[in-house]
Amino acid sequence: MNIEILEQVRKKDMMIEELYDALIEAGTSEAKARAAARAMTNYESRISKIESDINLLRWMVGFNLAMTVAILFRVFSSHL
Repeated sequence: MNIEILEQVRKKDMMIEELYDALIEAGTSEAKARAAARAMTNYESRISKIESDINLLRWMVGFNLAMTVAILFRVFSSHL
């Protein structure tokens, strides 16, 4: 339970420095630049999770396809 709390705090403290620097250079106030950079970090972590889920789904579909081909081969090769 404590590990989850620490991870949430760490994620809140993270921000994309490149975005922060670009916003400051463009004339945005420091508070708004910091808030925008933190918000983008949240989106980046969500996208990372979605990418890992898609990778898992690809493996699952590949395994399912391989098993289906193997079963079909076994069923139809025994009747020859």
